[in-house]
Amino acid sequence: MASATHLLRIYPVAYTDVTKALLRLIQQDYIALQAWKRVIYSDPFNFTSNWHGSDVCTYTGIYCAPYQNDTTITLVAGIDLNHGDIAGFLPEELGLLTGLALLHLNSNRFCGILPQTLSNLSLLYELDISNNRFVGPFPHVVLSLPSLHFLDIRFNEFEGPLPPQLFEKPLDAIFVNNNRFTSVIPQNLGSSTASVVVFANNRLGGCLPPSIANFANTLEELLLINTSITGCLPVELGFLYKLRLLDVSYNRIVGPIPYSLVGLARLETLNLGHNEMSGMVPEGVCVLPNLVNFTFSYNFFCEEEGVCGNLTSKGAVFDDRRNCVPGKPLQRSEKA
Repeated sequence: MASATHLLRIYPVAYTDVTKALLRLIQQDYIALQAWKRVIYSDPFNFTSNWHGSDVCTYTGIYCAPYQNDTTITLVAGIDLNHGDIAGFLPEELGLLTGLALLHLNSNRFCGILPQTLSNLSLLYELDISNNRFVGPFPHVVLSLPSLHFLDIRFNEFEGPLPPQLFEKPLDAIFVNNNRFTSVIPQNLGSSTASVVVFANNRLGGCLPPSIANFANTLEELLLINTSITGCLPVELGFLYKLRLLDVSYNRIVGPIPYSLVGLARLETLNLGHNEMSGMVPEGVCVLPNLVNFTFSYNFFCEEEGVCGNLTSKGAVFDDRRNCVPGKPLQRSEKA
């Protein structure tokens, strides 16, 4: 552990001006990072090769900032080890980094579960542990982080249900895709304030809840690709007036396209492909002013109203293959 003498050389202020509590915070940063270094088993790009000595602010991937209550003191405020290909796990001592606001660990080989001591990180604003090998149920410890606004846990091995409490937190972005989540999409989905929600490639199932209408003031991107969704698309989707991207492809959605979607004036990309939808493709959707990509292939639509039959005429990319539209090429056969 770094001695008080060494630490005071790093932070050149008179001892009488440094409270024991602040000195303890500086020591805690050192203890936490040294504990982490001990449980890193592979570091092919040598991210942590200079993690030695008491001046943690010189460590690769470690970013310091003035302490909120005493600007003569600097503490660890950010960690960025993205794309390090580092193997190891997260030790309990990470909960000592109480000044941490950003933790970015994208694209490594960290495994195991998130330690409960992370609940001590009351200033943590962004947590990105995507593309690792974390396991277990949804990491409930993130629900106890009062300052968290960005959550990215995609491409891991988390499993089980998504907790409804996730959608009660004031998050700006929720990325939980490419895990092993099951059960159903929580009914309080619309309680969230996020602008981006990505559920893709899980096995959540069920229908989109009507509460999604409550997302209207914030939601801009919703990706539900390959999540085992069933039932019809709720008319409440049409209330999401800020929506720019909606992708519900590769599910088991049935029924028609809700006519309420004609109200999505900001919509740029709409993907309904690879479902079991039927009926008419309404022209009101096809003439949305910002629509540039519309995919409704591999369904059972039987009519394309007006300009929907040739969206290239308005400069949009579209895919209507494998439907049941008379006279159009690449449609389903009568036996399909």
